[in-house]
Amino acid sequence: MANVTFITFDGEELQVAADNGSTLMETALRSMVPGIDGDCGGACVCATCHDYVTEQWQEKVGEPTEMEEDMLEFSYEVNKC
Repeated sequence: MANVTFITFDGEELQVAADNGSTLMETALRSMVPGIDGDCGGACVCATCHDYVTEQWQEKVGEPTEMEEDMLEFSYEVNKC
């Protein structure tokens, strides 16, 4: 089990436990993180949610996939960490 810190749109930090094998979206929905709707059901087709990975974790989680990069083109105010 991993611990994940979600930072809401208003800056509130929510620390939650993520089940092994679950996605960040599933974890956010289960934990009722405000602002995460999961409209696409995790199919990676709506770009309503995306995450920022700090430099210390980027090697462990890897670079965004081509599909993820493509979807971010449709998102609003995307930043790279």
